[in-house]
Amino acid sequence: MLLEGMREEFASLPISPDCPNLLQYLMASMGALPDEVLRVIFLDSAGHLIADEQLQVGSLRQLALYPRAIFRRAMELDAAGLILVHNHPSGNPNPSESDIAVTQTLSEIGRSLDIDIVDHIVVTATRTMRVSSLNMFQPHRPTESSHVIKDSVGPKAGYPYDRGPAALENARAVRERRKFRSALIGSPELFGEPSWEMLIEVFIQEAEGVKIAVNTLCRSSTATPSTALRIFNKLCEARLLVKVSDPNDGRRHFVQLTLRARKSLYAYFCVEKN
Repeated sequence: MLLEGMREEFASLPISPDCPNLLQYLMASMGALPDEVLRVIFLDSAGHLIADEQLQVGSLRQLALYPRAIFRRAMELDAAGLILVHNHPSGNPNPSESDIAVTQTLSEIGRSLDIDIVDHIVVTATRTMRVSSLNMFQPHRPTESSHVIKDSVGPKAGYPYDRGPAALENARAVRERRKFRSALIGSPELFGEPSWEMLIEVFIQEAEGVKIAVNTLCRSSTATPSTALRIFNKLCEARLLVKVSDPNDGRRHFVQLTLRARKSLYAYFCVEKN
């Protein structure tokens, strides 16, 4: 009951990472835990609380393995900002080099998805420390014009490769590994995942500024043409792909990722090497 009362003191107002009520609540609820716990406070565009969830137990050094889960949950909640919180059982609230590196990595990924890493708070039973207070991390503040992922096809399709080509490089690497596996082992009927192959192919083509036609996409998968076409239609029904008419040829249709699919694939491939 005490924790619920403390939570209500800040939950109805825009939340700032230096809010005394928030910091008192975090110290009381997790400062004395014997193991490291990562929790994420999800905020809407006005800074109001959407959800406060524990996403990981264990050393924060493992956090680089889990950005997909963090940003997938943020997109499910339509969150505009995240406050990362974890405890130091040692009682020392000073962020480690690993804490700072993780914060910077997640901030870069979040910037690509227009999700702000507002701050990262380290908590003990009696003290807190914000990573932003060290002047080694500058939070990104999204604005209405700051979206970098747009629902369009072309060289400026919303992938900020000038700042981080990792997503495109990782997607290409996944595609090549799959081709290499097929060449070495064969049996595409055992290892093929045509729906995944199609999504990867469209992601790569869009990132390279190339339009891809439906028939070309179907030929890129390991499935037979008729099966590939059925899978393509299912991906459209699932609102992962859309068909766009060719203005110069009424018989041809191009393929685009939906905004949701594009954001999800970008987040996935940003951390593929991890």
